[in-house]
Parts: sequence; C-alpha cells; structure tokens
Amino acid sequence: MIVNTTALASAPAEIGMPRSEAAAPSRRRNAKPGWRKIVAWSALTLVFVFSFVLELGMVPTASMEGTVLVGDHLLWLKFPYGPTIPFTHYRLPHLRSPKPGEIVAFRSPVAGDEIYLKRVIAVAGDVVEIHRGILYINGVRMPEEYARVRPNRRWSWQENIPPRRVPAGSLFVMGDNRDNSEDSRYWGPVPEANVVGEPIVIFWSYDAPSSAWLDPNLLHQVRLYASAFTHVTQTRWRRTGLLLCFR
Repeated sequence: MIVNTTALASAPAEIGMPRSEAAAPSRRRNAKPGWRKIVAWSALTLVFVFSFVLELGMVPTASMEGTVLVGDHLLWLKFPYGPTIPFTHYRLPHLRSPKPGEIVAFRSPVAGDEIYLKRVIAVAGDVVEIHRGILYINGVRMPEEYARVRPNRRWSWQENIPPRRVPAGSLFVMGDNRDNSEDSRYWGPVPEANVVGEPIVIFWSYDAPSSAWLDPNLLHQVRLYASAFTHVTQTRWRRTGLLLCFR
C-alpha cells in the first residue's frame, strides 16, 4: 500500500487549522518531561554531592579564633576521608591521611555526636612535647605563626607536656586559640578514622556570640538567621570566599 505523504501533510490546512497551531500542543507535551528530567537529575546530583563529596558546617566556638571565627559557615571536602554511605554504617575507602599543619573536621573522641575543627600538629610516630607553651615535634621547635596565645598568661599543665609519641592510626590536634581550646592536650590523640573532612572555604560569616549559635531552640536559630537581613553590617563580607585549605 502506498501512503500519500503530501496529502497527510496538508490535512490540517484542509480542515481549517494551521499546521503551527496543530503542532503546538505536541511541543508542550514534549516540554514537560524535559523539565522533570532536569529537576530530577539536579536533585540526584545535589544528593550525591552532599552525601559523598562536600558538607556544610558552622563554627560555634572560639577554639580556632585567629584563623576561623565564631559564626563562620564552612564548606568542607569529605570525599577523600571515607564518607559514610547514607542510611548505613559503612564508609567508603579512606583515600588520604591528614598532614601536619592542615585543619581537619573530626568526630569528637569524647562526644561522638559533635564535630570539632582543629589543626593537625603531629601524626603517628611523631613525638610531641610542649614546654612553657612552646611546641616541639621530634625534638625540633616548631614555628607556629597561626597560634594565638595570650601574653603574660600563667603557665599551666597544658603548656607543659612531657614528650609523648603519637600512636599508630592517630593524630595529635590542637586549636589555634591555645587559651580557649580543648584538644589533644586534654583528651589525647584522635583516631584518624574520626576525621570526616577538610574545610576548604568560608561561604558566609555572621558576627554573633557563641551562646546564640549553640542555642538548641529551633525558633531561636530561625530568628538568628533572619536577623542577617536586618543587621547586614554583622555579616563579615571580607571573609566570604576565604580559602582555608591554604591557612
């Protein structure tokens, strides 16, 4: 059987309907599934990225003050440190180990549900010693331009630690704000497996006290973030985009 394609093409015009109008509904029907696919793929991409690659975090305390401030909101990289597969207790392989001088985010060895941010001072096998606030690694005095120390302070046991070797699979970490940081001087080395990421950039910073950021009341937290629209001068604009992976 032979089909007359010319007659079929002219059919809409013969019944008084322009071909462009006849084709319009078909185009609209084809457009909807396209948008659905874009939204679906975008959602899946975001879920994948924030499940395995990146994480958002906020700094509520001053233990890293001088480098990281209270109210800094961070983006940290977690893929190299074996992120947990969602809805399971399994982790992906650990691809790298933190190096001395790097800042890391890790699960607290004393409060497992909390994430701490500290600087790696020494790694497994290193010998750490602190004498009158001066840090020695393997017998060598370490320059610490990043450390913040209050002048004329009274020396306590935290600033006088005898030589101790960091055990295998562990890290010795300290806060840059040495006068206001609970770290490995108090609770010892941190298992390397506790590391969950490495902060890479500050995407927003808002000047508010620690008490406000630590308040567990959800309504108070909503009000705190909403206040950024009326107190724009409290946003630390100069810190937006500050890279932490080089500090």
